[in-house]
Amino acid sequence: MINRVFLIGNLGRDPELKHLDSGVSVARLSVATSERFKKKDSEEWESQTEWHTIIMWRDLADRAEKQLKKGDKVYIEGKLTHRKYKDKDGNDRTSAEVVANTFRSLEKKDTSDFPTEEPGGRSSSPAPTKAPETTDDDLPF
Repeated sequence: MINRVFLIGNLGRDPELKHLDSGVSVARLSVATSERFKKKDSEEWESQTEWHTIIMWRDLADRAEKQLKKGDKVYIEGKLTHRKYKDKDGNDRTSAEVVANTFRSLEKKDTSDFPTEEPGGRSSSPAPTKAPETTDDDLPF
């Protein structure tokens, strides 16, 4: 079985970072994806936007809060989850969320972030960071 989600979209707001009592970081993001299509029997184009709730844990959440901001284009990879909860009026609700295990900002970088060649032909660039994998045991809901 495979449960894998790939999204490329824009952040609707800055990441919301919280710390659980255990000290674990969790971030919630809102990502919009859009598609354009021609209306049936017409030459007019229509745009449809979908909003996705993204959850990030631990170091990935901390990194998202530091690197992402409202409006940024971002690549998200993770798994689709569904959560049941009661709203403030006691009604049963269901929410679909993507629990991310990696992300990448697709914003253009400042040229100072690109590798530079040092004397002797060596390249100096920041070490890549790998997002931690999450398991179902990591999720409190």
